[in-house]
Amino acid sequence: MANGKESGSAAPPLLDLTIDNITPNTIRINSQARDARLKYVMARLVSHLHDFARETRLSTDEWMAGLNFLIACGKICSDVRNEFILLSDVLGLSLLVDSINHPKPPLGTEGSVLGPFHTHDAPTLPNGASMTSDPEGEPMLALCTVRDTQGRPVPGVKIDIWETDSSGHYDVQHADRSAPSERAVLVSDDDGRFWFQGIKPVSYPIPHDGPVGKLLQLLNRHCWRPAHVHFMFEKEGWDHLITALYIRGDPYETSDAVFGVKKSLVIDLGKVDADTAAKYGVQEGSWLLKHDFVLTTQEETEKLRDQNAVEALKKLGLHNLKLVDHLPVPDVD
Repeated sequence: MANGKESGSAAPPLLDLTIDNITPNTIRINSQARDARLKYVMARLVSHLHDFARETRLSTDEWMAGLNFLIACGKICSDVRNEFILLSDVLGLSLLVDSINHPKPPLGTEGSVLGPFHTHDAPTLPNGASMTSDPEGEPMLALCTVRDTQGRPVPGVKIDIWETDSSGHYDVQHADRSAPSERAVLVSDDDGRFWFQGIKPVSYPIPHDGPVGKLLQLLNRHCWRPAHVHFMFEKEGWDHLITALYIRGDPYETSDAVFGVKKSLVIDLGKVDADTAAKYGVQEGSWLLKHDFVLTTQEETEKLRDQNAVEALKKLGLHNLKLVDHLPVPDVD
């Protein structure tokens, strides 16, 4: 690895630094990066960051408060809590990035936010199994299908499912957690079907005992999410889908603290009738969630993503760019 003297020997010389020229100077120094995408991303980041400071006339105290806020976010993070994901969520960035990277054609199921409480230890269960250990929850049967945009079943899809317990807490929020609960991994059958037993989802507050919670208070925003169940779909050759289903009529349906709700993802729950109860071995009158998910192929998504990128860049007046691996970089050829 080159030492500091060697790596900086060919660096562009800095000009007499001022408020007006610090930005091009920083971009010139960063332009030594060999990776074209990194060079472009850093140039845009520096430009917007510096413009933000200039436009707001950012004070030293505010700058320091911002740095301390980020430090506090880092300190509160753990293996089961990521305050930076939470921050990204409440700023609307998580949903924006997902929407850019995973656009959907009209028939495709839209994505939603991952949230900070997904884990990788959910048990793989057979279809029809119960993923809940909460005796206080209202029983719910979920009957779902996975199809492509042509209506054909997609078998062999890995579906990761998670929700809170009836108290509005994920299992990892309990100090005495000994095993996963309200979580499961299922696989769609030959007809693209999957089904499971859970509990009716409830509204709940996002963690608000840390720096993100304090930020929401300062913004006079609430910390609540509407009742929902998370789903994540994975199969080779298909676009990775992270989504959720939200229960219609929830008091926070139109003011989700992390901007996850989309109209197409809002559903009504029904009730299990006698025939369905007998077929699936559940209690008649239990809550019933029914939904047909539509996956798009990786090829479909990438094509749509490229089209959207070209159109968006034109609208922004950025004409000297090209796409490499579906990402814009300066076109210097």
